[in-house]
Amino acid sequence: MNQHDKRIPQTMPIQSATFSNPINAEIRRAAATGIYDIRGGGAKRKVPHFDDLLFLGASISRYPLEGYREKCDTRVTLGTRFAKKPIELDIPITIAGMSFGALSAQAKEALGRGASAAGTSTTTGDGGMTPEERGHSTKLVYQYLPSRYGMNPDDLRRADAIEVVVGQGAKPGGGGMLLGQKISDRVAEMRTLPKGIDQRSACRHPDWTGPDDLEIKILELREITGWQVPIYVKVGGTRPYYDTALAVKAGADVVVLDGMQGGTAATQDVFIENVGLPILSCIRPAVRALQDLGMHREVQLIVSGGIRTGADVAKALALGADAVAIGTAALIALGDNDPKWESEYQKLGTTTGAYDDWHEGRDPAGITTQDPELAARLDPVEAGRRLRNYLKVMTLEAQTIARACGHNHLHNLEPEDLCALTMEAAAMAQVPLAGTDWYPGKPGSGY
Repeated sequence: MNQHDKRIPQTMPIQSATFSNPINAEIRRAAATGIYDIRGGGAKRKVPHFDDLLFLGASISRYPLEGYREKCDTRVTLGTRFAKKPIELDIPITIAGMSFGALSAQAKEALGRGASAAGTSTTTGDGGMTPEERGHSTKLVYQYLPSRYGMNPDDLRRADAIEVVVGQGAKPGGGGMLLGQKISDRVAEMRTLPKGIDQRSACRHPDWTGPDDLEIKILELREITGWQVPIYVKVGGTRPYYDTALAVKAGADVVVLDGMQGGTAATQDVFIENVGLPILSCIRPAVRALQDLGMHREVQLIVSGGIRTGADVAKALALGADAVAIGTAALIALGDNDPKWESEYQKLGTTTGAYDDWHEGRDPAGITTQDPELAARLDPVEAGRRLRNYLKVMTLEAQTIARACGHNHLHNLEPEDLCALTMEAAAMAQVPLAGTDWYPGKPGSGY
């Protein structure tokens, strides 16, 4: 046999990890259009998250509680520091701020219905308060944002709490967007904007430049509301220790801390994927700031950004939070990104679960749209019932875990109930790597 007749085995071609197909597609899109990519939803990249933590259930060294006989309390009070009327919640799971504009009026009503049925609060968002939302929310938090879109002193007084938004997890340091497709007549009137024109929210409040000005603003809001309602301060997860400390020093009753897994109605993709910190890395520094100021549990901490299950709730509370907020998960519970709409999502050039369509205003589920025909697909009563069921399940799951760890209140969960599966999660959550009593950076460990 001639040597040249021998077949040489072919190796499979390997694509570059640096210049992957998605990266190459984005380079081509940028080259063709000359504009950056805008989308809704949150970060798609994988980062350390609550899945990387496990609970250490009770056995001999700790005594579990009997699920059918021994109570596990879930109630939480928010705003006990200065407010004359703190918010009393039956469960430590709240609904995060999502605007009318980003969401349909039917979706905002459904969020209010579901939250109220579950005994918790919901939140307005950029663009103001709708009658549907106020009318169906027993406890409504009014967001006071840099844009001031829809800001109304009368609505401030009608709220059960006010949330001063300094930053959001998906875009800390940057403002959001609402594309012209979603600026309907009603949205334009509420925001005092021209119809059909893209709107970009401000990245910072126009009347302050630092923490001292924040303190003045909080005092102004207390005066206009007669010191009746709690004042929250919401920050994106970037420098959680200092931001939490400064919010407390400025007079906040509650600090809301949002990690990079939090969603957004629309902003630059490069922002969503490359700015901010995972919520797992934010909680312990924020708790430490509260402890250093002697304010842990006196100033409540709400965390958000990728909360999906009762296990996530229990882990956040074990790390020191008082409550959590959900946004994307709440929309999915209402019926968004349901596979039954797959054919219509594909017509939009996306697929169920991608969330890329949220900012375009053509959501087939009728949730993230201002199109009257699409919005009419959502039944607020049925969607509210679905949200209530979801919140109930999350609460039951968190209670099950707390009982298994020997606790009769969700707030009794503690870091000692947790271990980490990865070095990264151990370092971020400051809980031991599974099977050890050590985590990277543990004081006195030398590492």
